[in-house]
Amino acid sequence: MEVKLLMKSARVAVIELSDGGIYETLEPYDIYVNGQNQLVATTVITSIHDLKPETDVEIVVKNRAGEELSSIDFTTDREFVTLNVRDFGAAGDGQQDDTEYIQAAIMACPDESRVLIPKGEYRIRSLFLKSRLRLELAEGAVLKADTERNHYPVFPAVIESYDETDEYILGTWEGNPLPMFAGIITGIDVDGVLLYGKGVIDGCASKENWWQNPKVMRTAFRPRLFFLSHSRNVTVQGLTFRNSPSWTIHPYFSNELAFYNLSVENPFDSPNTDGLDPESCKNVTIEGVRFSLGDDCIAVKSGKIYMGRKYKTPSENILIRQCLMENGHGAVTIGSEMAGGVKDLKVEECIFRHTDRGLRIKTRRGRGKDAVLDDISFYRIRMDHVMTPFVINCFYFCDPDGRTAYVQSRDAYPVDERTPFVKHLCFEDIIAHNCHVAAAFFEGLPEQKIEEIILRRIEVDFAAEPRKGVPAMSNGVEPCVCKGIYARNVGHLLLDDVKINGQDGEELTAISVDELEQETEEA
Repeated sequence: MEVKLLMKSARVAVIELSDGGIYETLEPYDIYVNGQNQLVATTVITSIHDLKPETDVEIVVKNRAGEELSSIDFTTDREFVTLNVRDFGAAGDGQQDDTEYIQAAIMACPDESRVLIPKGEYRIRSLFLKSRLRLELAEGAVLKADTERNHYPVFPAVIESYDETDEYILGTWEGNPLPMFAGIITGIDVDGVLLYGKGVIDGCASKENWWQNPKVMRTAFRPRLFFLSHSRNVTVQGLTFRNSPSWTIHPYFSNELAFYNLSVENPFDSPNTDGLDPESCKNVTIEGVRFSLGDDCIAVKSGKIYMGRKYKTPSENILIRQCLMENGHGAVTIGSEMAGGVKDLKVEECIFRHTDRGLRIKTRRGRGKDAVLDDISFYRIRMDHVMTPFVINCFYFCDPDGRTAYVQSRDAYPVDERTPFVKHLCFEDIIAHNCHVAAAFFEGLPEQKIEEIILRRIEVDFAAEPRKGVPAMSNGVEPCVCKGIYARNVGHLLLDDVKINGQDGEELTAISVDELEQETEEA
């Protein structure tokens, strides 16, 4: 057992209990803080709340028999003052609109200080963060969002500069600059923000309000629950996000971000309620987060076409560790809005349960030459009841032209400025139980094949009563059940210790494809 300190502030710390467990520890542990038994830890990434500023802290980890296993020491950060939103007029009674009172506390907060939202139910509209803010939602504190569209500011899309030589992009929707409502919690060009605590941010979305006719823009597109744009050094810890109007947590053109011990909860049938969507972001850490929702759990993006071509800003250096993904369409998805590219994405030691797909790459002709996916790796993943664990689809039929011959044709087209490129992907030490549709579906473009896929130490088996389904969303893909690996237009496919067992336990043929044209190695 080893204990590591992942982050600390004046009031909270996040530790990692490395005992070999994935998301959950192999056994429960007693956590002692300065000699006092504070909590029983059952997750690998665990948070320690209610610390005091500028205090030496000793954390000792013991097993349930009282044996000390590991310890760590640190000193909490300085805190100047705490501003309690109740002192600014917030009622927290679930009736009064508390937006202005909480916003006043935020704007009045000096550096190295805390805004505290204590236990209570606070009705809000959009709240705006500022730089060097520490905002704590205490245990029992719930921010409940208004659902009336006309109560929210509208962010216009493209705002032309005064000299007509530049532009300011403020509103965005699914990778395009479009008008949108401000997020429930919004940060624009902020630096050094900590949003944390045991509280809840509830978007209060339902099929009677935001989820009604979800694809129709009414005044503007739906708000995110937490929207962060062109910001830096932002940490979000401990909170529960639920019932989001659209994408739940959406960092946009932002860098140096960390998300720890969050819970993201949306109904399984809620539309476009992705859990966490970094878009054209760099240096992002996501650890110990639980997702249960109606769309992709984590979707990494970089603009549809215009934003990718103009700004050429990939999402890069993203680390996803010790997370639990449940009930989504994809556990970790790349695209389909990825015209700026995605590179250096690592997914390690996670659990995927009851998602349609494990890894899901969605791209297509037209995304452009900057839409390059490279250095994507998955390591030590456990899946259960995932319909198709691995999907790479270069014919994804999104957008108005998605079913045209140009996007869907399996004939080779010229490689030009519109052609995306999927390069190197590696999957190691992955076990997938109770799958349904297929073990893997890889289909690259004939004119620009997927460069390399490595599958090493992979075990897949199928459910006793498997469901039939379509492994990838593109024309010409037929529903199937209990299939092995479909691979087409892959330059180099390496299978090293790959085992796929059908319903009866007999090993399936690993490669099952018509006119397989790529080099394949089996070791």
